[in-house]
Amino acid sequence: MYTLADLLDALTGRKIDAHRMLISDAVIDSRQAIPASLFIAIPGERVDGHDYISNAFDRGAHIALIEKDIPTGFRVLDTRFPLPPDFKFPEPPFCLRVQNSLQALQQAASHWRRQLSAEVVGITGSVGKSTTKELVSEVLSGNFAVVKNPGNYNNEIGLPLTILRMTRATQIAVLEMGFYVPGEIKFLCDLALPRVGIVTNIGTVHAERAGSQESIAKGKAELVENLPKGGTAILNVDDPWVRWMVDHSNAPVLSYGTETPADIMASEIQGLGLNGVEFTLSYKDHSHRLKVPLIGRHSVNTVLRAAAAGFTFGMSWDEIVDGLQSSTAQLRLTGIHTRNGAMVLDDTYNASPESTIAALDLLSEIPGRRIAVLGDMLELGPYEESGHLRVGEKASSAAEQLVTVGTRGRIIAQGARASGMPASSVISLDTISEATDYLKFKLNEGDVVLIKGSHGLRMDRIVTEIEASI
Repeated sequence: MYTLADLLDALTGRKIDAHRMLISDAVIDSRQAIPASLFIAIPGERVDGHDYISNAFDRGAHIALIEKDIPTGFRVLDTRFPLPPDFKFPEPPFCLRVQNSLQALQQAASHWRRQLSAEVVGITGSVGKSTTKELVSEVLSGNFAVVKNPGNYNNEIGLPLTILRMTRATQIAVLEMGFYVPGEIKFLCDLALPRVGIVTNIGTVHAERAGSQESIAKGKAELVENLPKGGTAILNVDDPWVRWMVDHSNAPVLSYGTETPADIMASEIQGLGLNGVEFTLSYKDHSHRLKVPLIGRHSVNTVLRAAAAGFTFGMSWDEIVDGLQSSTAQLRLTGIHTRNGAMVLDDTYNASPESTIAALDLLSEIPGRRIAVLGDMLELGPYEESGHLRVGEKASSAAEQLVTVGTRGRIIAQGARASGMPASSVISLDTISEATDYLKFKLNEGDVVLIKGSHGLRMDRIVTEIEASI
């Protein structure tokens, strides 16, 4: 377990054996502090962690990393200057003064990672990172002691926090890595030292910030470029941008796909609606027919990534198949039954053209009158119009009725009508409340309604209202 001695060694280079206070967890939110935890006070645009040091100590935190002078009353050990030979630790709780709290967190994580023998699996891509992280972790947990990022701890703050949760008993860490700016994934790789890298796909989400799919691909390729030569890059060769990474990987490639010839392949795919998906998994000279509880044909790629990770770490066919078929991991999409007998597919966490088309594929597999309620997809940059039109084209064949929400949603409606969907089956609304009121009066027994849009639209409010009133 991580200790105060480890932390001071990372921050000061001084090894202290006499006082090995255990650190139970590392947090940046005082509400998550637990007894003996480390609270890192990070100043943000809207909230400054230094204002919550007392809250963290009240919840049992032993140490706070601080970068600002704080009111008297707190015991402070200043690590910016050499510690005197005869210094004594203050009794907890106390503060460690550093030059920069975030950099100190990252420095501590980097130092701790290099003390551990664990292997690291890095995961990146535009869509499917979190589900891949969950399923890979679940499969590997059958044979190994595994740590994974909680929630969306996939950036320059969350990933080092996760590393500090690793122990000397950890055998594999499965770490999702987000991309926002060039160089970010390289920085995360320098912290985590992954030996295995998995790339899911390259879509158009965040293109507004990155500028193009090419820029996104180059940013996410930093993962495979920073793998060791003895590592493994697990790449989706059905995706042309990920296939481009085959020639840019520093490590040997283990490819997967459903269409392009690959090392690990899925064929004869049969979507079973909310009952999962069935397909034939092939690797080397062996094939196995299996049914997994993940929903949607698109989840087959997630299964291939998890299988590839299992094979990479030497797991047997039986161990991998057992892990996949007994999985409790799930997509963010969930099915909810209303009191009047309709089914709501809640996929409101976020939206991109790629993830929305995958959700529409699932909708098309489920019997009933199919209704798609689709909102704006944000941050698409130069792909905004084409992305919304693509979704509209797909909706025209997947749903009997389309309801769009928001200004950009009208482009989805335009794409659906252009692809042959009758104008009478398409309605465009401006607000969440209008969409909610419309659905309250239109949903009947046996209807299946997909609700999806970017997180910023708060499409989840439609689901909440429908659950409460229908």
